[in-house]
Amino acid sequence: MAGPLRLWSCGDLLLFFMLLETLCEPGNGQIHYTVREELDKGSFVGNISKDLGLEPRELAERGVRIVSRGRTQLFSLHWRSGSLVTAGRIDREELCAQSARCVVNFNILVENKMKIYGVEVEIIDINDNFPRFRDEELKVKINENAAAGTRLVLPFARDADVGVNSLQSYQLSPNLHFSLDVKSGSDGQKYPELVLERPLDREKEAIHDLLLTALDGGEPILSSTTRIRVTVLDANDNAPLFTQSEYRVSVPENIPVGTRLLTLTATDADEGINGKVTYFFRNEEDIISKTFQLDSNLGEISTVQSLDYEESRFYLMEVVAQDGGALLASAHVLVTVQDVNDNAPEVILTSLSSSVSEDCLPGTIIALFSVHDSDSGENGEISCSIPKNLPFKLEKSVDNYYHLLTTRTLDREEISDYNITVTVVDSGTPPLATENQIFLKVTDINDNPPAFPHASYTTSIPENNPRGVSVFSVTAHDPDCGANAQVTYSLAEYTFEGAPLSSYVSINSDTGVLYALQSFDYEQLRDLKLLVTARDSGNPPLSTNVSLNLFVLDQNDNIPEILHPALPTDGSTGVELTPRSAEPGYLVTKVVAVDRDSGQNAWLSYRLLKASEPGLFSVGLHTGEVRTARALLDKDTLKQSLVVAVQDHGQPPLSATVTITVAVADSIPDVLADLGSIRTPINPDDSDLTLYLVVAVAAVSCVFLAFVIVLLALKLRRWYMSHLLQTSRGRLASMSTSHFVGVDGVQAFLQTYSHEVSLTADSRKSHLIFPQPNYADTLISEESCEKSEPVLISDKINANKEEPGVVQISMNVRGKAQVFSKPRPTRTGVSLRPRDQAPAAPKMAMKPAPGPTTSLTQRCCRP
Repeated sequence: MAGPLRLWSCGDLLLFFMLLETLCEPGNGQIHYTVREELDKGSFVGNISKDLGLEPRELAERGVRIVSRGRTQLFSLHWRSGSLVTAGRIDREELCAQSARCVVNFNILVENKMKIYGVEVEIIDINDNFPRFRDEELKVKINENAAAGTRLVLPFARDADVGVNSLQSYQLSPNLHFSLDVKSGSDGQKYPELVLERPLDREKEAIHDLLLTALDGGEPILSSTTRIRVTVLDANDNAPLFTQSEYRVSVPENIPVGTRLLTLTATDADEGINGKVTYFFRNEEDIISKTFQLDSNLGEISTVQSLDYEESRFYLMEVVAQDGGALLASAHVLVTVQDVNDNAPEVILTSLSSSVSEDCLPGTIIALFSVHDSDSGENGEISCSIPKNLPFKLEKSVDNYYHLLTTRTLDREEISDYNITVTVVDSGTPPLATENQIFLKVTDINDNPPAFPHASYTTSIPENNPRGVSVFSVTAHDPDCGANAQVTYSLAEYTFEGAPLSSYVSINSDTGVLYALQSFDYEQLRDLKLLVTARDSGNPPLSTNVSLNLFVLDQNDNIPEILHPALPTDGSTGVELTPRSAEPGYLVTKVVAVDRDSGQNAWLSYRLLKASEPGLFSVGLHTGEVRTARALLDKDTLKQSLVVAVQDHGQPPLSATVTITVAVADSIPDVLADLGSIRTPINPDDSDLTLYLVVAVAAVSCVFLAFVIVLLALKLRRWYMSHLLQTSRGRLASMSTSHFVGVDGVQAFLQTYSHEVSLTADSRKSHLIFPQPNYADTLISEESCEKSEPVLISDKINANKEEPGVVQISMNVRGKAQVFSKPRPTRTGVSLRPRDQAPAAPKMAMKPAPGPTTSLTQRCCRP
């Protein structure tokens, strides 16, 4: 419901029910009900079963229903109670609008009787609607010179309710100038009017805001309001008025063109055209119109060109304000120009020296200049300076003149020219500065000798170099310039190995390139010590020396030279002797070679290039030692030929070869026979050597024969010692290196002999020496000696030093031969046994010698 229900009195209710009872009697053709609007759905309207004369339960049985007449059904039947109830919320204003009486008609059908009953329901209005204005705000205008009693029509309000619930009255908010008058129209509508009670003054109050309220007559009273804005229209009854009679403004001179200096404000109490004020200059000078601009509408004064404190310090002008009714007002404007630091100091060079010698004295004047600033006050105070790290200073002279002086001697090599920045700064805020460049060139004097980057130089050149080849290049730098820096080079002359240095090397005096004038040989010249002089062209000239060590590098240009075995001058080959009893690894000889080169070029290696019996001998790769690779066999020939190659490690490698003849023999006759087979030219100076050899062999044979005879005699005389001899023979036979020789069934002990032979290629100079052996004796058989079998030596058997028949033969190149023999004492009962502490038979050690002598130590037997 839009508003509260109106309360009925008891009398009204009684009258209402009596009326209903009368209208709703059975048999009456029209049933009438009354119900208030805005009731909830299902609200009771009337007891339809009673009015139809039926029981509630009979409504459904008889098919009672509501028959509408084209209108949305607003009511429905409640079958259980037999009542007519609302089918939804009922809005009287929606159904009947502003009609004074709102009635809803419909029919009820009793289907089993085929009878129609008319029902009329009157909708009672309640105060559920407010009076409403169409606009929330209303604007009205009135001239400020309007007379009292002037009426202004105001908008009216509408209320959807009817009767007492509709609009009843208006109210106006309290004010001093207006009152409210309400008139009623022929349609019953009430129209409000605004009446002017007192004259208006727009300048005091141009707008009057009023509040108009519309009220209805319901319980409670509902109302609504609207705002009324009364605008007082102006009349030109006021002249313009400036806020100040005189305006002052102070601006700096460097403000940009177009800057607004100030805004003049002239007010006019009127409005519209009457209050519109325009501004303009009056009686202005040309300088004012050229410098300033006045906005006629806004009253803003701005600059049209830059201000200059130095030209004009202030400007005075008169400004007029005029409204639309030709009323005027005037004011004076004073613009004061403030000085700003807008002028940078100036430097004026009066005198300047473009160059100065580096040996000038301290205090030499370089330049004279003056400084100036167009500003005034602190803005015109000037200070002058130059960088502190320069050998110059400023000295103030008369007025604003300054001298630029040197403070110390200059060094062109350190700094050849100076770009001196003279900075002039004023004392303004912010300070302005001017920089002026003074270029000064320092002229050179010859005060620096040429300098080499190194204290000494070392270079090298390979030997066998081409003549005229470039060896090295030296460069000396002179920090001076011009002729003082032109350097020439020369070599200090001295004699080297009897020849002047200039015959070895030369130097280009301009470029410092060193050339070799001859081909160097490392084996003759290893290094040269040079002294290079660099001299400039100054006056007087200065010079510097530097040492240069020139080393000649070795090239592989020398083949290895074999020192041992040396080849005889007659073209024969060297002979080395090796016993057949030599074990594997036996040192036959040693090849000794040298290389005149150095370093890797002189590293020698040895290898067996060719051998008559492959696999019999081997050569040490680095030692050159020729050794037996295996034991000698009977089938091995007595004469072996070896070709040994010696090679260096140069690039490319060079090599030399030597042929070695090795004689393999166990007895002197074999050796002699072998030596005889060697083609050796006879030298008359060595003819006695052959004689010595024959005598030595004969003597040895005789001694050995006598020794055998003595042994046989002793054996025949001592038959009783046979058993002992047999025992001794069995013990000796068990030894791997002992032999017993029997003659005609008689056991005989043959004492071995050793000889040392020293041979040369020329047998006539060979010697045989037969020393008494003091080491192991060898037991051999006659049969083995005749067959020239290799002698087997026991390292554990040491012969008695007092036993006779031991012969040692020694041959050397001294041309002497000696035979040493010591007879054994005869004893009864010979017993042969090994000596426990006999030393092993030493192997021959062949040592290389510079001469042509070849040594061989050999043991053999003779019958």
